[in-house]
Amino acid sequence: MVKQAFDDAELRKAIGLNSANSINISRLMAQICYYFEAVSQLTPEQRKDLVVAVPSGNFGNLTAGLLAKAAGLPVKRFIAATNVNDTVPRYLQTGEWTPEETIPTLSNAMDVSQPNNWPRIEELCRLKGWGLDELGAGAVSDEQTAETLKEMHETGYLCEPHGAIAYRVLNEQLAEGEHGLFLCTAHPAKFKESVDEILNIDVPLPGPLAKHAVMDLLSHERDADFGQLRAFLMEVAG
Repeated sequence: MVKQAFDDAELRKAIGLNSANSINISRLMAQICYYFEAVSQLTPEQRKDLVVAVPSGNFGNLTAGLLAKAAGLPVKRFIAATNVNDTVPRYLQTGEWTPEETIPTLSNAMDVSQPNNWPRIEELCRLKGWGLDELGAGAVSDEQTAETLKEMHETGYLCEPHGAIAYRVLNEQLAEGEHGLFLCTAHPAKFKESVDEILNIDVPLPGPLAKHAVMDLLSHERDADFGQLRAFLMEVAG
């Protein structure tokens, strides 16, 4: 429905339609900073042969990482870590683009079977002369995600499902002599319900999140019907 909305010229003009997700290149520009900030915290030795694992759904964050590399960030290679919505890992393995129906998972921010940013990645790799075979990839099930989350917590690291997936695939694919870095999606409290259940704990909410958790919801519920969505947006614009 988002794509339908952007394809609707009248709607775009009426409400000045824009996107806050990774369809919007502006979001990717901001995410580039994450990579430079993370690498700046590593020692010179750790920056050698650096491998970065990125939890990937719509592949915006990974696109930002590749843009950071194109801007000079010293990353040897990236790993795209997905849940069972594994269109890209299968594509990299077989060369065939065969999206399947999206499956709901614990890592719900990655529940995307046709990532909008994949064409950007392919074009960037073509422009830079990077082979897609240089990109690592792996898919993780919900059972493996929960298992990894527990293993991480036992070491004293409180993570969330998306970060756990990146951590697991990084450990599986990191070669001898390489240094690894994995990204998380958000604070574990954003996914409090699943993290609490898996780890049998009560994740405390950070101050800013706790403040907003008690505020009234301003969202509107609608059926998954573009006609209803369009009518609502036009009414708001009116």
